[in-house]
Amino acid sequence: MADTVFTAAAGADLEALPASAQDLWERIVAGYAIPDINGPLVEKWERWYADRPEYVARMVERSRRYLYHIVSEVTARGMPTEIALLPMVESAFNPVAMSTSRASGIWQFIPSTGKHYGLNQDFWMDSRRDVLAGTDKALTYLGKLHGDFDDWQLALAGYNWGEGNVAKAVARNKAKGLPTTYQSLAMPAETANYLPKLQAIKNIVRDPEKFGLALADIPDAPYFAVVKTHRKMDTKFAAELAEMSLEDFLALNPQHNRPVIAGADEQTLLLPIDNAEIFAAKLELTNQPMVSWQAYRLRPNETLLQVAAKYGMSVETLRAVNGIGAKAKVPAGHTLLVPSQSASTEAVASLSEAVFTTVPSGRTFYYTAKRGDRLAVIAVRYGVTAQELKAWNGITSDALAPGQKVRVTSDVVPVRKAGGRTKRAVATKGASKQTQAGAKAPVTKPVAAKTKPVAAKTSPASSTARAHGNAGG
Repeated sequence: MADTVFTAAAGADLEALPASAQDLWERIVAGYAIPDINGPLVEKWERWYADRPEYVARMVERSRRYLYHIVSEVTARGMPTEIALLPMVESAFNPVAMSTSRASGIWQFIPSTGKHYGLNQDFWMDSRRDVLAGTDKALTYLGKLHGDFDDWQLALAGYNWGEGNVAKAVARNKAKGLPTTYQSLAMPAETANYLPKLQAIKNIVRDPEKFGLALADIPDAPYFAVVKTHRKMDTKFAAELAEMSLEDFLALNPQHNRPVIAGADEQTLLLPIDNAEIFAAKLELTNQPMVSWQAYRLRPNETLLQVAAKYGMSVETLRAVNGIGAKAKVPAGHTLLVPSQSASTEAVASLSEAVFTTVPSGRTFYYTAKRGDRLAVIAVRYGVTAQELKAWNGITSDALAPGQKVRVTSDVVPVRKAGGRTKRAVATKGASKQTQAGAKAPVTKPVAAKTKPVAAKTSPASSTARAHGNAGG
């Protein structure tokens, strides 16, 4: 397809697409490069998948939206192509999979690792769920792990368990004069099952008939195009412009936390190729406002129930739209996203001028400042940064007035020790896999495909994802 560039007035640019090839499964199998493993655990997971053909079919259907892009990125980095199958282990290609340790996205990044790799998590979006950004950072992390261990099997163990844990296990075996291969190391059951799961998926993709499975064809061609726009709009309006269902639109763009696409000067949207051209053409002809939500500041003594009634919505919906937990207390002056009577330029302006502070990760609470408290001290106390506290609270000064409420979102809670000293503890359970690890991912509705007993993949949600929560199925 030739390059298509839209004028600034159109508000959207459509990136060029590469020429298509034939069968994606064959390309993946041809690029296998991680040594195969055998044994009871591999056989166990082969049986698991073989006994669940409907589960496998759902995984394949979800994967078709993302797999070509992932394979292309893996190949461009010179990595073994079976790496592209890893989201089947991690999240079953569920774009909104969320574990109990709050790992999110098809690559299942926990919040801290996501932040470390530059995956923004704020009121408007969670870039861990962004198909392009999440894939880029997951592959960067995997490449770093391979550089650390010079062994793809150990790199995968590090992705699941954390590179520090793998390094210690290797050192222990070296000290004892023992082998340091993946299967020689003492590791948690979840990590011990991690590579066998991937191996089972590799075997099924290589020869699905052997396991009584028929995998839907996936062409070796792009599923989506990348569209960039500077205009704010409702997700519902964007889906209508692209002539898609909202469900299908969000499957390709699962990073958006709110019913409005906002929060950045430029937005990147993924749309099926034909729909992308329709979207760009319609957007060029659309001059009307496309935002039907506005900012609202909570008044003194006003409750969420009162605000919800005022705007004709349930308090549960108001909380959900704004990422406010059922037990969270919201102070006066807090900015809420509420519906406007109709799309308007005033609504767009209110979003641009307001400071939204809800963060969709971590335990959110309010700290009452004491005399002499400063943001930097509170930040250290709760394992966050002073800049994050400023952003969440819409303030610029480090100094705080006694009694001032400070919004904090953190997994760390201070634990008082004998003697008056304080240590920090992690509030959430799990996260065994990644204090430095990465990613899980997206759910999607696929286009109907032919069925063939030869190539395709699918896989249950990762042991990692399953151990910490649920990944999709």
